[in-house]
Amino acid sequence: MEDLKAYIESGILELYVLGDVTPAEKLQVEDMASKHPAIKAELDEIERSMELYAEENAIEPSEHLRSRILGSLLTNFGDDNNFPTQTHVEREKVVVMQPDKEKETNFYKYAFAACLALLLASAVALYNLYSRLNDTNTQLSAMQAQNQHFSNTVSAKDSELNLLRDTSYKLIHLRGTAKSPESMMTVAFSPSKQKVVIDMEGLKLPANDQTHQYQLWALVGGKPVDLGVFDATADSSGFKNMKAIASADAFAVTLEPRGGSASPTLSEMVVLGKY
Repeated sequence: MEDLKAYIESGILELYVLGDVTPAEKLQVEDMASKHPAIKAELDEIERSMELYAEENAIEPSEHLRSRILGSLLTNFGDDNNFPTQTHVEREKVVVMQPDKEKETNFYKYAFAACLALLLASAVALYNLYSRLNDTNTQLSAMQAQNQHFSNTVSAKDSELNLLRDTSYKLIHLRGTAKSPESMMTVAFSPSKQKVVIDMEGLKLPANDQTHQYQLWALVGGKPVDLGVFDATADSSGFKNMKAIASADAFAVTLEPRGGSASPTLSEMVVLGKY
């Protein structure tokens, strides 16, 4: 049923009634109409609508235009140069045929109305088809963006699961200092792979401003080693890979000017955790 509805709404039936389809499309429409009463009924309704539209919007030609057309026809019919003549025929026996003015008027009236109706119907059908194509393209773009976002999310979750299953990683829980007692975060460290990863989704640090960033430090033999900077935001999620290191005695985070510092500002230390 949804396929029939989509087929009806595609605009192909209007184009069929207007005669603006290829032979293959014409055969397809006639085949669909013979198989599906709903399509046959829709075709009949479109034809009736166009007939009604032509009748309701019929435009009488102006008296001036009608006079010019009829005058031209009479001139052509009365011009002896347009027809072969016989010299022995007497002039008084020649009878000039006068056109039926009423029939001529009706012909031009209905021909003009039919052309106008077809033109308007074609314009409406093309506009509807164009609008539907634009809507379809917009929907496809939105679906592609959603699929890409979903794919990225699934890939990130797979990476997180693989990390949690990897026994070479050890989870180190960093606790808040006197500077920020409510703060906490988790660092995953694999000495054999020399990888350090931050759990951004479980991050509980005050949001930093635009002029500062948090900087992660590894304490190796009592000396701080820079492992990179990161931002704490309300929508932080996933895992973040930091700089590589082979060993560490502890990890700490300080609030530094944006871009990081060469050495930690101890008064701005917010969390600390031993390996």
